[in-house]
Amino acid sequence: MRANAILFWILAGFFLFSAALYTVWSLIYYGKVEWVGTVALTLSTILATFLAFYIGRSHASQGGELPEDRIDANIDDGDPELGHFSPWSWWPIALAFGAALVVLGIAVGFWIAYIGVAFTIVCLVGWTYEYYRGYFAR
Repeated sequence: MRANAILFWILAGFFLFSAALYTVWSLIYYGKVEWVGTVALTLSTILATFLAFYIGRSHASQGGELPEDRIDANIDDGDPELGHFSPWSWWPIALAFGAALVVLGIAVGFWIAYIGVAFTIVCLVGWTYEYYRGYFAR
């Protein structure tokens, strides 16, 4: 995270330099300030500064080094266990279809949304309890 914070500070400096150069250039070329580009580059400077400050404070409060901040770290050090996901499960696809039916019902005809909500509830229950019945029950 420390490297990311440093990169955002560099990016903020670049945007600040670009905003100043753009403002001076527009003054020389047009004789007045071109506000759209000046404001866009200034707001980009502010955004990069906010991100650099937040990432730097997060790094300071975590109390340790992340694997990507260490030179001797391996790729596997930054690969945590995120949870258990079923590679054979069809429930997420059915759930996406149910959500698509709900959105289609809102857009086209509201009666389709009722079918989509019912199908979505069945899919949520099926996905939640897929390990409690059938071949993969535990």
